[in-house]
Amino acid sequence: MSNFLRRLPLSRLLFLCGAVVAIGAVAAALATALVTGPTPPPKPLADAIHDALTEGHANPVSGVSARIVFTNHLIEGTSLASQGGGASAAASPLLTGASGRLWISSEGKLRVELQSERGDTEIFYDGHTVSMYDGSSNSLYRYTPQESGDADNGSSDGSGHGIPTVAEIQEAIVKVMRHANLSGATPTDVAGQAAYAVRISPSHDGGLVGGAELAWDATHGIPLRLAVYSTQSATPVLELSATEVSYGAISDSVFTFTPPPGAKVTEVEPPHAGAHARGEGSKQSVTHEQGLAAVQAAVPFTVDAPGTLAGMTRDEVRGAQLNGQAAALVTYGKGLGGIAVLQSKAKAGEEAGSQESGALSFLGDLPKVALPGASATELPTPLGTIMRFERGGVDYLLAGSVTPATLQDAAKGL
Repeated sequence: MSNFLRRLPLSRLLFLCGAVVAIGAVAAALATALVTGPTPPPKPLADAIHDALTEGHANPVSGVSARIVFTNHLIEGTSLASQGGGASAAASPLLTGASGRLWISSEGKLRVELQSERGDTEIFYDGHTVSMYDGSSNSLYRYTPQESGDADNGSSDGSGHGIPTVAEIQEAIVKVMRHANLSGATPTDVAGQAAYAVRISPSHDGGLVGGAELAWDATHGIPLRLAVYSTQSATPVLELSATEVSYGAISDSVFTFTPPPGAKVTEVEPPHAGAHARGEGSKQSVTHEQGLAAVQAAVPFTVDAPGTLAGMTRDEVRGAQLNGQAAALVTYGKGLGGIAVLQSKAKAGEEAGSQESGALSFLGDLPKVALPGASATELPTPLGTIMRFERGGVDYLLAGSVTPATLQDAAKGL
């Protein structure tokens, strides 16, 4: 081949090179046409949001059906397939990611199905109750939030007066940009639908959170993709994206679910219902104290709240509630890059064993970290770190959008 090319006249050699380049360009154009769909015209972000809201109000869809892909790299590297609860976690599509389907009715009913070889995960919302069925363990969890009694029904006269104007949307965008970086509306396509995408990222004190992206149907205003990024990778840590989407009425039978025989049903209590049901004292349920002195007076242990931790200044001390018991929440630093320390009285005897088995152990064998006078369990993720240990009769739970080294430094300062 090299001898053949050397014998060609210069004019023919240039023609051959041009032909190769042209063929490559045509092939690239065809490939692009095959994998991309329609894109909407460029618009300012405020206009793109307003137009989608207006069109969605004027011509509401009667339902949404979609094939979806859920990506979860949050706990990659954690030993999920361990004994006990770890094996169940390894089978959960919520923790490992999966493909599946999604349905939304015009009344706001929701069904999400994530498929797994060891059993699908189904999530339902009927307007009142959230239900999740885990096929790998044949378990159904149901949660019904307490009614607030002052729900806002929005604009009900059909006039569209509930839709903010372009000026109002732009004003909100300006407020957001005082604290975060916000891109414009980028024309794109998702699942074959013309869409706009926007990215938001912390402008300061963001910790390991790199940002989030949202894409919505330019015509109907329906969200089609949501992704969360870490500063440690260019690919999403969490992503839920439609790959196919269609609009139309959905049968009520889609949202009807009967658990298989033998399913374990667990009713998840609202945050305050459990404490009241057990008749616990009001002192243990108070959660609004602020300031170190007030919180110290409300909890049955000595609050550990040094002035600085891991180079961060103490921000606030506030009362909290954990398992129906009074607790203390101490925060350090500002924004997402700060650290939160939740402290509560450690359980004794059998209760301690139950608490230990429940705290993060469902993820399997997690790294152990040696601390002064304690051994901590640590869960590192691309978006932050969680650590738990018990010392001196106090249970500590630390969390922050920081590296494991930073959280370990904080734990050693307690």
